[in-house]
Amino acid sequence: MGKDYCEQVSFPPIRKATVDLLSVAVHKHMIHGMIEVDVTDCRSRFRAMRTQGKEIPSLTSYIIYCCAKVVSKDKMLHAYRTLGNRLVLFDDVDVSLPIERSVNGQLEVVPSIVRAANSKTVGEISREIEQSRQLPMQGNEMLRGMRLFLLIPGVLRRLLFRLMGRMPRSLKDKFGTVMVTSVGMFGHGAGWGFPIATHTLNIAIGSIVKRLELVGGGVKQREFLCLTVSFDHDIVDGAPAARFIYRLKRMVERCEGLE
Repeated sequence: MGKDYCEQVSFPPIRKATVDLLSVAVHKHMIHGMIEVDVTDCRSRFRAMRTQGKEIPSLTSYIIYCCAKVVSKDKMLHAYRTLGNRLVLFDDVDVSLPIERSVNGQLEVVPSIVRAANSKTVGEISREIEQSRQLPMQGNEMLRGMRLFLLIPGVLRRLLFRLMGRMPRSLKDKFGTVMVTSVGMFGHGAGWGFPIATHTLNIAIGSIVKRLELVGGGVKQREFLCLTVSFDHDIVDGAPAARFIYRLKRMVERCEGLE
């Protein structure tokens, strides 16, 4: 029997910062909701826009748009705690979105932040995300800062993350105030992402599943998007969390902002 060969590659430096952040995030007291949102009508709008030759936003950008609008009506949903146990409520909803880009010939997940998403249109958010994907890595100031940060020993990096967790303005500047991540399709059937939540409010976009629904006295096939919504229970209680989910579902299902 021949020898069993393997290959060793270097651990991506950017992943070190991710490991540090997650090691701190696992200590949060999170509550989670796994929901389905009817996206039949909004996807139909997207197809109509394509037929008309209009710019088609991504579904992720539309979820970000709706999320930011709902959060702006209840600022506690993206509040951060200070070292003095006070809460800082922000007017701007800065949405962090991990995007995959090429770093030194390898695909890496790099954070991108849509600033003041609550004051932007769906199209503006979609274009900004696409521009972030195309931005040359050597021009990315966030990436340069991250490389400098990784020169610090791991123990000190994790301590800094814990301290930063009580510095709201630094958190907002570096990581945004809301996290939205898309974990992609799961093949056939429903699939929910369940990430380690890092923000006060986190949304993981899962797969789209087709189901038969009773509509107007008849049975029709509808498309449902699987979403996992996670809240920091130290800051957000069950009732406001439920209201957020209700308002988000209603806004998406009414296709608000796609007029």
